Amino acid sequence: PQEKESIYDPACGSGGMLLEAVHYVNSSGGDERTLKLYGQEKNLTTSSIARINLFLHGIQDFQIIRGDTLRNPSFHEGDQLSQFDIVIANPPFSLKNWGQEHWSHDPFGRNIAGTPPKSNGDYAWVQHMISSMAPVTGRMAIVLPHGALFRGGAEGKIRKKLIENDMLEAVIGLGPNLFYGTGISACILVFRAKKDESKKNKVLFIDGSEQFQKGRNQNFFLQEHADNVLDWYEKYEDMEDVSKLVDIKEIEENEFNLNISRYVRKKLVVEEIDLEETFRELNQAYDEFLESEEKMKSLLKEVGVL
Repeated sequence: PQEKESIYDPACGSGGMLLEAVHYVNSSGGDERTLKLYGQEKNLTTSSIARINLFLHGIQDFQIIRGDTLRNPSFHEGDQLSQFDIVIANPPFSLKNWGQEHWSHDPFGRNIAGTPPKSNGDYAWVQHMISSMAPVTGRMAIVLPHGALFRGGAEGKIRKKLIENDMLEAVIGLGPNLFYGTGISACILVFRAKKDESKKNKVLFIDGSEQFQKGRNQNFFLQEHADNVLDWYEKYEDMEDVSKLVDIKEIEENEFNLNISRYVRKKLVVEEIDLEETFRELNQAYDEFLESEEKMKSLLKEVGVL
């Protein structure tokens, strides 16, 4: 994000991602007071916390509205959704009963690539966010479970259309157990309303699955890991074991499967074995076994078992 831009989170929770955007602008030397922040959150208590959170951090220009984004989006004029420079979200994964009945004939026209299945709202969030991007400056990033990259059926058809529309800019794989409440690995899909000429008909795949610090109950995505992933994304090129720039035609040949391992293939590392050292360790272990066996026999004789 940059100064004077509008930032929207349709599943804002307590406002954490909006605040991170503010901190980024501030750390880059920009004036965060020029930002316009918007968020919608279904939970009453959490939406109240988001307002308090932004207020306590000195944010002046913001709107947080309580409501169900997929059924009843709050930011619109008539049947036209409001559009923003930046759209970011970490929505609930694989949401069931998300409101499919409203999307068959969505008054806001959000089903641009099709209606997602009733049992999974991942691509409802994606399409809502794409529809909320400003036509020239708009870009978005959404956190999703890895299954969204390759599931078939209605989701496969939606994914196909979105890729053909050439707004998908990058697919970033994250490590396991980074998010509260789920141990599954997640990914980030990055879209841009108007790609640079050099990025058209291409998608960058980044394998960031090893970018984490292991914890006892949860792993941690630290600043150094974020910096690495951002660096790879900004380079937007092939990097061994890390990233692969792929033509849309190749994705089509893979039946629009976005599974990162199909494109970023890690080099197989074969560990060299010192046979002499290995036999030496084996013989030492065998000698220790014989010594222990003799001690055991002596003890058994002492107690009269042998």
